[in-house]
Amino acid sequence: MLSNFKNHISARFQFLENKKLFLAVSGGLDSMVLLHLFQQLEYEIAVLHCNFQLRGLESFGDEDFIRNYCEENNISVFITQFDTEAFAKDYKLSTQVAARELRYSWFYELLCNHKFDFILTAHHADDNLETFIINLSRGTGLEGLVGIPEQNDKIIRPLLPFSREEILEYAKDNTIKWREDSSNASNKYLRNKIRHDLVPVLKEINPNFLKAFQKTQSYLRESNEMAEDASILIYQQVAKEEGEEIHFNLNQLKKLPNYRSYLYQWLNEFGFLAWNDIYDLVDGQTGKQVFSPEFRLLKNRETLILSPFTQTAEKENFEIYENDQDVNFPLKLKFCNVSHITKDSNKTIFVDAEKIQYPLILRKWKEGDSFQPFGMNGKSKKISKLFKDEKLSLLEKENCWLLCSKDQIVWVVGIRQDERFKIDNTSNKILKIELQ
Repeated sequence: MLSNFKNHISARFQFLENKKLFLAVSGGLDSMVLLHLFQQLEYEIAVLHCNFQLRGLESFGDEDFIRNYCEENNISVFITQFDTEAFAKDYKLSTQVAARELRYSWFYELLCNHKFDFILTAHHADDNLETFIINLSRGTGLEGLVGIPEQNDKIIRPLLPFSREEILEYAKDNTIKWREDSSNASNKYLRNKIRHDLVPVLKEINPNFLKAFQKTQSYLRESNEMAEDASILIYQQVAKEEGEEIHFNLNQLKKLPNYRSYLYQWLNEFGFLAWNDIYDLVDGQTGKQVFSPEFRLLKNRETLILSPFTQTAEKENFEIYENDQDVNFPLKLKFCNVSHITKDSNKTIFVDAEKIQYPLILRKWKEGDSFQPFGMNGKSKKISKLFKDEKLSLLEKENCWLLCSKDQIVWVVGIRQDERFKIDNTSNKILKIELQ
């Protein structure tokens, strides 16, 4: 196995040479073999060990075992203890998920603080098979069947091609000591049920099942990569990124015979779960929307608009005083006195400075708001009607601000000025207000 492992590292992870490596070592068979292998390769390594305090004295026995091994072999070791059950309870997580969150958070903290390059874990081929079956049993797409990635950011799993049987044989041949985790014998966890009850049957049916599975999974990875490539090409034709928003052209999207698959591929990473509702948006009414914890997908005519979404209470008013020349929040506005009017635009207005009263108020619009649009002397118009005439989307309406003098609207910012504050022949002071 050592020879095969050296060849594997040389072929797949040549970039590890001369790098500083953390090895995540629990004290069990797999991680002790990983540690032994890297000792033979003479890389610069240090050991990381987490005591999750889930198995009483046994957990502290693992900790002592790792510490003693590293001292005897002159290996740097970093050990931490977690109150995993309390963390799981506080954050309403399963014990396994809590342990994973704690472990990787600590790993990355150490990477940064000690200037190491990568973290290596001891996941192997049997772990990959078990993960595949777990995902299959829960229902998954291609991404759930391609297996544990051999590299994920700074995390590397160099034992993935090797079976538990090969690892055990190597440990026995090299008289490697390890600690048995008593929880591995219990069928309390789904992974253990699969390991003890299902996998042995599969291997009994076909003694070469694991190798056949690895071949199948390599085909699945190739298919997944091909699907991702196609998704990127189609995305460039259908989607347009505008600031923090992504606009999907529905006319283009609906030409695809399997557009639902593309939508899933593009939106899956944004935390959406109500996929049928998302698919219904394609032919739904304008204004319909679907939410994830942090994002919103809105139907606006022939466009789906993806945008960040935060459920925060809106501040009622932002006050602007007479001496304020630059306002940076919630909008960037510039105020200055000028001697004459230049050509205005949607982003610049000129008002009679003697007609406004400070502090000016910047606020979001609300139902019932009305103003006198510039050029419509004496006629009022509801803001909601202005939005309809301008064909604004729901997002654009929500992001619209009003600049007000007391109870009167001076400017529907970026859209239309109010007639009552315009410059006329009697104006002595001209205030220029610019949206930047």
